[in-house]
Amino acid sequence: MSEETPKKRRKVKRWIALGLLVLGGYCAFGGPTILKPVSPVVVLPPEETGLSIFGFQITNTILGTLIADIVLLLIAYFGVHRFAVSGKMVPSGITNAFEAIVEFLWNTVEGAAGKWGKRIFPIPATIFLLVFMANMVKLVPGFESIGYLKQVHKGTGYAPVKLFNIGSLEIFSIDKGKPSQAEASTEHATSAGGEVEETSHEATELCTACEIVPYLRGSATDLNFTLGLGFLAVLFTQIYGVWALGFGYFNKFIAIKQLISGGIFGVINFVVGLLELILEFMKIISFGFRLFGNVFGGAILLSVIGALVAVGVPPVLYIFELFFGVIQAYVFFLLSTIFISMATVSHH
Repeated sequence: MSEETPKKRRKVKRWIALGLLVLGGYCAFGGPTILKPVSPVVVLPPEETGLSIFGFQITNTILGTLIADIVLLLIAYFGVHRFAVSGKMVPSGITNAFEAIVEFLWNTVEGAAGKWGKRIFPIPATIFLLVFMANMVKLVPGFESIGYLKQVHKGTGYAPVKLFNIGSLEIFSIDKGKPSQAEASTEHATSAGGEVEETSHEATELCTACEIVPYLRGSATDLNFTLGLGFLAVLFTQIYGVWALGFGYFNKFIAIKQLISGGIFGVINFVVGLLELILEFMKIISFGFRLFGNVFGGAILLSVIGALVAVGVPPVLYIFELFFGVIQAYVFFLLSTIFISMATVSHH
């Protein structure tokens, strides 16, 4: 009985997978054109969602970051805090997984920073958890695909198709079989709820050549997010350097004493210090563009391949995206740890 049950379950799962594969092939290649995937509109800057807080516009990447923050806080409370106060000795489930991640991060920081590990650990570990969670939540279906309809500013869009109503909320999609050229330069949009907006915030009719502006985008597809994290990593590098070595830490950047009394080698050291100062700023760009390029490129690859080959290939790419999401978070964490720990060491 115990051997037959797993076999039956495997057969059922096999038939479900086969059924989904056939259904996906029908929708992508043989079904109505409204079911066929549409190639994405590649937009570099984040886009407004229509939400604002005290006049500050909430973009789709900010909204994605807030969701990642909320998920992290929920895990911290329900998965870690409640276990810590329960008195149990052996973690399980998500608590066990979270403990394994934190222990791995701690061992890395302790090995690189030594006695400074306990003080340094919160900064790179927080960066890792945020980037890791942001890269994971963007793989949830609906990210970068559900949004509001907007008139294409230039080029080809698609005709809108009303699907159904949820109360007073009207749900639309676009039809790949009905391409439409943008007629005017006036840009207007309609939300999924049927509320029509124009760039001048005046009401207008439903778009005729439409594109979808997603409500949610991956945090790291926004340069503001990646460069911001890079700036914080470099800023904390300087803070920990001063904490460990005092203001003499800055002598490695501006070696005035060596320039005055060090002869030719003092001049060389002074020039090297200026190069180090330039490189310190370049770290921000390196941090930001490395993370942005990998995540943004992965998002575009998933969208384009999903539109061209909608069946079979996207799940494999999702596995690669999962892998690269973890790797990019770890690379950012590791470089932050190394740079901060190096700043705490005397540079004689």
